[in-house]
Amino acid sequence: MKNSKQIFRGLIAALTVSGLALGTVQAREPYTPAEIKKQQDARYKVSEEGYNLWHGSKPTMQSNGLACGNCHPDAAASNPQTFPKFIPAFNRVASFAEMVNWCIENPQAGKALDIQGPEMNAMAAYAFELHRGRAVEPGLATRQTAPVVVEYGKGFPSKPSMIGQDTRY
Repeated sequence: MKNSKQIFRGLIAALTVSGLALGTVQAREPYTPAEIKKQQDARYKVSEEGYNLWHGSKPTMQSNGLACGNCHPDAAASNPQTFPKFIPAFNRVASFAEMVNWCIENPQAGKALDIQGPEMNAMAAYAFELHRGRAVEPGLATRQTAPVVVEYGKGFPSKPSMIGQDTRY
């Protein structure tokens, strides 16, 4: 008579073999054009919120009148695609969200955002959208990201909806 441990192992083996025999599930087909448009629209909507936050639409993020866009118009020199990276001021590797909060708390003298919250997600979406497809190069921040072209206005940042509407997704 088999003990319960042997019976359990036999049962698991039988289920595994039957699952392998029946489990010929194919990967999902690529997204439809309608699904792609829905996803792009959602991404641009979040990026637009990030644009608004980046340029000072939330007063609690700053108490001295500065916004991220004062030092980083068009998210310039934020180099989000290079994070996580070593930050000498922190003496450790930090995330993009940590760097955003450092800027909010220090130069802007404001209240940090929840790193997992929707506002931080929007800030990151905006910065990453503007740097989408740019190569990462080791070295100084000024060499890591080419300047972002201002699409309209006189030195006023480009709105995500006006950027080259990436159709790869």
